[in-house]
Amino acid sequence: MPSHIAVIINASAGFGYTTEWADALAEKFRSNGTNARVILAHSGDEIVDAAKSAVADRPDVIVAGGGDGTINAVASCLIGTDIPFGVLPLGTLNHFAKDLRIPLGLDEAVANIAAGNSINIDAGEVNGRLFLNNSSLGLYPDIVRDREKQQKRLGRGKWTAFFWATMTTLRRYPFLNVTIGVNKDKHRRRSPFVFVGNNEYLMEGFNIGVRERLDAGRLCLYVTHRTGRMGLFMLAMRALFGRLRGARDFDGVAATDLLIETRRKRMRVATDGEVTIMETPLRYRIRPGALRVIVPERAGPREADGAGTHARVASVL
Repeated sequence: MPSHIAVIINASAGFGYTTEWADALAEKFRSNGTNARVILAHSGDEIVDAAKSAVADRPDVIVAGGGDGTINAVASCLIGTDIPFGVLPLGTLNHFAKDLRIPLGLDEAVANIAAGNSINIDAGEVNGRLFLNNSSLGLYPDIVRDREKQQKRLGRGKWTAFFWATMTTLRRYPFLNVTIGVNKDKHRRRSPFVFVGNNEYLMEGFNIGVRERLDAGRLCLYVTHRTGRMGLFMLAMRALFGRLRGARDFDGVAATDLLIETRRKRMRVATDGEVTIMETPLRYRIRPGALRVIVPERAGPREADGAGTHARVASVL
């Protein structure tokens, strides 16, 4: 059981977190037999600075509290260290926590961290930037950019802004012309969307978007087929209701590294929901076992739901 823990909270996540809330969180850790120093960070820079400072102090565990972007920011500072990483899922979607079956309730998540059971998982990387979940090009980074503009300029809520940003992006319907280098082969594709996952995502069935495991040591790339606006809309609806049709809707390939080239000198790249402008080409690689994460006991790889329930990635580019 860890005795000294540094907890970094994204104070702007959810409805915002106060010093009173932080004190109550520290008390939850004490009641589970461990001492926690809770740090409230109010910006991305503050989150990274707090994580770097915590790494220098060498506590038994460093914990991130927030959404997937916050989890990514703190975890990026722990890569290459042997400090276990704890997660308090305080975001909206919490994909990373769900895939590792980390409890979503605060009390249960605290108890999980205090128990201290940990495993090593992989991380993905693109041009030196870490991602724990996925990275994408094309439609999604454009939607995120427009959503953030609407939130700042029009004061819209996240989901309202996301809806209108999606409608705006679909009207423009930008295509990507990319050359994908896999295992010394090159494949040219014209597609509105390129998705690279840290390990394989289930792309069909009720668990769409879920990963069975995060320690298989491979990236999985998915490229949607060229289609019109209505075809893309129907693709999104099938994805929403877990009815993607494998090779009919997308191509996929698994690899330990990928090279994505384009005529553009720079492009928007999403990593765990955060958008960055990167210089091309984009060099992706898997970093096996790069992060040690605290998880519930017996939280090994997910069991498959049965033959034929999801699309397995194969070299179909």
